[in-house]
This record gives sequence, structure tokens and C-alpha cells, in this order.
Amino acid sequence: MASLGIDILGPDGKPGPESSVAGNGRRGPRIALYSHDTQGLGHIRRNLLISGALCDGGATPTILLLSGLREASAFALPPGVDCLTLPSLGKGVDGLYFPRSLDVPMADLIAVRSKAMTAVLRSFDPDLLIVDKVPRGVFDELTPSLDMLTARGRARIVLGLREVLDEPDAVRREWDDGDYEGAIRRHYHHLWIYGDREVYDTVNEYDLPADIAAMANYTGYLNPLDLPQPLNDDLPEYMRDLPAGDGPLTACLVGGGRDGMPLAEAFLTARMPGPRVLVTGPLMPEESQVRLRGLAASCPSLRILEFVTDPCPLLARADRVIAMGGYNTVCEIMAYEKPALIVPRTQPRVEQLIRATRLAALGLIDVLRPESLTSGALSSWAATAAAPPPAARAVIDFNGMQRLPQLMREHLAANPLAQETVHVAS
Repeated sequence: MASLGIDILGPDGKPGPESSVAGNGRRGPRIALYSHDTQGLGHIRRNLLISGALCDGGATPTILLLSGLREASAFALPPGVDCLTLPSLGKGVDGLYFPRSLDVPMADLIAVRSKAMTAVLRSFDPDLLIVDKVPRGVFDELTPSLDMLTARGRARIVLGLREVLDEPDAVRREWDDGDYEGAIRRHYHHLWIYGDREVYDTVNEYDLPADIAAMANYTGYLNPLDLPQPLNDDLPEYMRDLPAGDGPLTACLVGGGRDGMPLAEAFLTARMPGPRVLVTGPLMPEESQVRLRGLAASCPSLRILEFVTDPCPLLARADRVIAMGGYNTVCEIMAYEKPALIVPRTQPRVEQLIRATRLAALGLIDVLRPESLTSGALSSWAATAAAPPPAARAVIDFNGMQRLPQLMREHLAANPLAQETVHVAS
């Protein structure tokens, strides 16, 4: 029978005779990345960036993404990477979750998601599982999978954290209520913190206990330019139809768009020279998009894009940027060294405000608090923004993409059971 690249497991949960392995009796590393994806595009975009770094590290892993964002299917996947999309959750600006599409009780939706992940991870049998942010998964949906993988003993399990989660008191309450420390002690081997402890010392800010702090690796911020970049001939279609006009091009990014209307409207009604491009995001409500299109209709130097999976070509072309303060957006802005004004989200978390404030203190970005957001404030900033900021790599640790492949190799090499069948490239 031709191999499909899938382990066929016997009743004991071990690979059966049809299991796909290399001719030397070893298979390549298998990595799974979980993100619950409820508020925007950040989790899936970060996991795609991490996947690109791991695939670029010489170990040729097979990577499976587990995502709760149906828009994940629109993103370009690196070779060797595929995605399982779970039935989606939504999250309101009040922080409450709800079924995004299915008309079922939340308990039923979580049960479907949880059972699907457990079945897939049992069959995929990863050597490394990287969990984004929530140690048990949203509503503990990942716990059965963690129990199964821990009992099996093959997978090294990593908790990946952006450098800022929220204000310390809120994080401590959330971690205590969810017994996250207990989950980490039972199931996890390492913590990857995607930041620079000189900018934000995650371990100390959140008072992590000594045994969990000992698991932590600060990777540095994730620089998308450390991945191979497409040639100009490979630019996305949206870049071939940018608005014309004299003066600097200003780009405005509002993340997934669910709560981006105030910034988007202020941007379109601001006075600033040169052409402008607004990316609304796929989660912005339709009524908000209709209003924005009406505002832009009479101005040929304005262009609205609803959904851009890769904003990097736009950032490379832009002369200045106005954006919300999500982790990925800020990293992309710093990578391209453009003058940038960040208008951070402050509800239901102040994560973006904390990040923006710390980076502004280093001269890498400017910050406008959301309560001060007006079209006039944006106009004033645009009239004075000129000089580019310092190179981020000269100011902060921006080498996370380069460190991740080595961390992967170290974690895989630390598991004797995985080494029975996994060949880890050096």
C-alpha cells in the first residue's frame, strides 16, 4: 500500500505496520501548534511565523496547526505545514466568548473542539506540541489532549507566550483561577517567551514560581524579515492597485477589525498629505465596513482593503504607519523601521498599551492612548512624523526567529523515546 504519511495506530495506540517512516526506520520530526483564536488574527499569524522559522532550521519537520479561526485557510502555508480548523469561537469586546457560527450551546461547541483535537493529536503523534498562551486551552478544551500526550510520553510540550499578557494583577487572577501553574507542572517541559526580558521581564512581572521560571527561554522578538522574502514579481495582487498621489503613503492596520472601527474612522476623516491605505481586517462587522466605504468613496487617494494575509509588502512600501498594538503588527512595524503611531487596545486587556508604552520609551514607536484618539490627533502626528526610528535590532533582542530552530532541536534531542524514531538534523 502506498504511504499517506500517516501513522496507522493499533489498539494499543502504537504505530501499526502501515506506519509511514523513512527507509532507515526513522521518521522526521512532527510538530503540532495549538491556538484558540478568538479575538483576531494574532495567534494564527504568530504560529505561522513560528512554523516558518522551524521549517527554515534544517530539520524538515512536518507541522500541523490547530486553529480556531476559519480564516486560517486563507493564509499561505510553508511546505510541510497544514492546518486543522476547529469550529470557531467568537469573543466580544467585553471579553465574553460565544459560538461564532454554530447555533449550539457553548458546552457542546467546546466538547466538539476538544474531542476533535484529541483524536487528531492521537493519530498525528507529535514529537513537539507548542501551545499558544493558554496552558489548558480555552475552557480547558486542550486538557484531554495534554493528558493523552503526557501518558504516551513521546511529546515535549512547550507553552509559548507573547512577552506581555496583561497587567500583572489580572494575569495572576487568571492563572490562579485556571490553575495554570498546576497544568504547567503536570504537562509542560518548557516556556518560550517571544520577547526581550530587558523590555518586559515576563517571569518577574507575573511573579512566576521558581520551578516554572526555570523552564523559561526568552527567545527575543520575532522578526518576519528573518524568513526568506518574496521577490517583487511575487507581490500580492493588492499591491498592484495602491492609490496614486503626491506625498507619503500612510498605511493603517486595525488587526482583525472586530474593535477597529474607532481608529479606522478617525484615519479616514483625518487630514494628511499623500495617499492612504486602510486594512480593516476580516472580523470587522459589515455595517462598519459599509460606513467606511462610504467615507472613502469620494476620495481617490484612499483605498480600503478588507483582508490582507500578509501586510509586510504594504509595510515595506508605506512611508509611515498607524496601527493598533498587537504583537505581530508591532514586530512587523519594527522590522521595516517605519515611523509608526500605535493606538493600543485597552479592553478587555491592557496588553497592547503596556507593550506600546515600553517600546515607545526606547524610541521605536509613538503612542496615542485610545481615549485621546481623534482625527485631529492623527492629523497632528502625520504633520510631524518624519525621521525613521532606530533599527530595532540595535535596541532590543530581535533574534527570536533565529533561535527557535535550535530550541526545537534541543527539545527533541532531550526525549529518548522520541529519538527512537525521530531523526533530528543538526
